[in-house]
Amino acid sequence: MKWRSWAAGGVALAVAFLAAWLTVFGSRALAASHTERDVQAGRALFATHCAACHGEGGRGDGASAASFATRPSDLADGRLMNGLPDEFLVSVITHGGPAQGLAPTMPPFDRTLSADQIRRVVAFVRTLARPDYRGGPTTLARPPRAPRQPIFFNHVIHSGSFQIPCQYCHADARRSEYAGLPSIERCVGCHKIIGVADNPEIGKIHDYARRGAPIPWMRVFKVPEFTYFPHKAHVRADVACQTCHGPIERMPVVGADTGPGLAHDLARLVGLHPPQRLLTMGWCVDCHRRENATRDTHAPLDCIACHH
Repeated sequence: MKWRSWAAGGVALAVAFLAAWLTVFGSRALAASHTERDVQAGRALFATHCAACHGEGGRGDGASAASFATRPSDLADGRLMNGLPDEFLVSVITHGGPAQGLAPTMPPFDRTLSADQIRRVVAFVRTLARPDYRGGPTTLARPPRAPRQPIFFNHVIHSGSFQIPCQYCHADARRSEYAGLPSIERCVGCHKIIGVADNPEIGKIHDYARRGAPIPWMRVFKVPEFTYFPHKAHVRADVACQTCHGPIERMPVVGADTGPGLAHDLARLVGLHPPQRLLTMGWCVDCHRRENATRDTHAPLDCIACHH
């Protein structure tokens, strides 16, 4: 009887082990094969709908590319493509280039391809990249209270894809209290050629330049007037811009939910301890304490450092 119980226990253990193995490794194999099917299906869809402009290898050298004022994007350039989230690519294919501030020569495919087919096209495009795509953020960051700006300046393109350093445009951050905004001359310096002929958003930049008028950007981040916040001290302390401003490189439009909040204040009044709200005094003090404890930065904690 003992032998039978041992044998039964051994069989049960073996079955359980086999089930666990199939759950883990079998599902991985299934996922891998499914991904491969997606890539192959995307390859066929790309050849039918995209290769005429982007070329078979995605380099922007298709038969129709010569008729464009701006050459179609080189989808094989991993230096530019690998920093773009999947949601960005899906948006461009689904709604066309203007959905992300690109030229309308990229048409929408929402009436031609289904959502699953567009996802498969993206899966195939990822295989074209050199250097190889190793994964990355898949979604865009859509912060609340993002104002409508006079020009659709997409940080995903400039900061995420082209990896332009923040201080190239916000050059005052390293030397003054304010981060500053780029001059029109700096914008035109890059866009003398890029997108001038076929991108309405870039056309707006040149219109402001011709009129000698500043671009009326809507301010997003601001601390109270009685608070002194020098950007240069934080830049010199190697505080990443994303620490205060969030994942800018994934924001098509920049916004922020900052400062005191009634719900947050009421929660603290009744004895709860929710996390400090972004850019409030408590949030800044907590950051200074954390940086002093972990990096020995000697960030000031006295009142007069910020209120003088």
